[in-house]
Amino acid sequence: MSLENFIYESVSEILAGEYEKVKPKIEKHKEIYHDDTAICFSLLALGSFSIGKYEDFYQFMNDSTFLVNQCSEPITQIVHEMTMAYVNFSEKNTELYSINYNNARKISIKNQKTEFFERLNSILKCPAVTHYTNAYKQTKDPLIALVNIGQAVAAEKNIDILIKTIAEETKTALNADRCTVYLYDKDSNELYSKVATGLDTQELRIPADKGLAGHVMQTGETINIKDAYNDKRFNPDIDKKTGYRTKNMLCMPIKNFNQEIIGVFQVLNKFDEYFTLDDEDLLVAIASSAGISLENARLFERQRKLLEEQRVVLDSFIETLSTSIDARDKITSGHSTRVKLYASLIAQEFGMEQNDLNILEKAAALHDIGKIGICDAVLQKEGKLTPEEYKHIQQHVEITHHILEKIHMSKDFQEITEIACSHHEKFDGTGYYRHLKGEEIPFGGRILAVSDVFDAITSKRHYRDKMPIDKVIDIIKDGAGTHFDPLVVEKFLSIKLDKIVGVFCTENSLTIDKKDLEILKKYNLLDLYYSIVNNCSNKLLEVFNRYYVGVDIEHE
Repeated sequence: MSLENFIYESVSEILAGEYEKVKPKIEKHKEIYHDDTAICFSLLALGSFSIGKYEDFYQFMNDSTFLVNQCSEPITQIVHEMTMAYVNFSEKNTELYSINYNNARKISIKNQKTEFFERLNSILKCPAVTHYTNAYKQTKDPLIALVNIGQAVAAEKNIDILIKTIAEETKTALNADRCTVYLYDKDSNELYSKVATGLDTQELRIPADKGLAGHVMQTGETINIKDAYNDKRFNPDIDKKTGYRTKNMLCMPIKNFNQEIIGVFQVLNKFDEYFTLDDEDLLVAIASSAGISLENARLFERQRKLLEEQRVVLDSFIETLSTSIDARDKITSGHSTRVKLYASLIAQEFGMEQNDLNILEKAAALHDIGKIGICDAVLQKEGKLTPEEYKHIQQHVEITHHILEKIHMSKDFQEITEIACSHHEKFDGTGYYRHLKGEEIPFGGRILAVSDVFDAITSKRHYRDKMPIDKVIDIIKDGAGTHFDPLVVEKFLSIKLDKIVGVFCTENSLTIDKKDLEILKKYNLLDLYYSIVNNCSNKLLEVFNRYYVGVDIEHE
């Protein structure tokens, strides 16, 4: 059952009064699928609310809220918001209901999950809210302002968007004309902001020890100026540069978990005369929430950069391992790269998700790493191998397994090892080295099997030239159901010729002529095969061979 159907069924059963019946299913799902824990907590909260167990409801909802704040998955966020919308609508908390409903709707639109949102809402039967934004901006209830800001920033990880959101919401909450959120840059000892509400969004930087914002940064004091031009602490230079006139100002530090100052709020020109003590109290509450969110965003960005650096290191490490095989035997140079490209083309025909595609490509790049353990006399032999030599070269698959399983990888990337060492398994179970059969072979391994054989017989070797393309396709077609997964063969033969030729060009450094490209785009490998065996016009073959063989030849 898909995650979405699991959610629909669980919500339907809960609202039908069958929470006790569905609760074990939700608990079991939570134990099996850890990534869905936040969703399960939301469902358990909904169920607890439905039977009046409010203590359990608050506990489950708090757990859900904590996990959702660490999560960027749109479905998880939508389920959480719609659960809260249902509860707040049931309790007649109109303002909070409006916030939750519109948050869910915005998330669904932004992430193209409107169908999921609408179907979930058809079960929950929450009425649409169309005038929430204007209604909220007119409210003067500080509690609603805080809730809205908390909801707006909770799941946002992009620090630039977060700064802008906090500035806009704070401006609205304090009924002010402008708000700038400055963050402290330790390296340059500057305060910077990419948002100055009402101005351009270019980055603004000021010394961290200059001006009112700098004073607040250094001292941690709150400054509330009722008449800017009659206050000696105010510097009118920025007004002179921008043409803006500051009337009053509220400046306050933003602190992190450890009560360290990480930035400064600067709110300008209160519409109702000047900023009051109540405004200061409200800004203290906003600053507390904002400080946590900004610090989380900073940590998230730091972690993202670290993960990106680790990915680059891993990719370069894999590339180094792959090219080490090329260094052993120049005539097979580029084989792993081409296998990776063919495997990627097949995967795209299947519509493989990006993460799975990344894993497959890395497995393809490493599939022959075990040849490091094969002696040069066998690896570089010109001519047919003896039975003993063939048995020796077969060991490279098992060596590949032993090498890769020693590399510490994430759970996802552990699949690389299984895929890489299964490219010589055959669909009928007669391959090596584990004699896997059918779907026992990892899907990626079945893709590599076709990619590996196709490149091997379309590449020049010590003892032969490239095989004629119709013979190549014959081998691939005839191997469907025995050597290869028939579905993988079907997808491979449906790849357009311009993509196949594009891989050839990585080897021979040719560039596809524009006219040739238009022809190649129209046909796939199976079209080419039937044009040959049926003795059709050989124009297509001539164009194909221009890049395959390197010259214009006619099929004999």
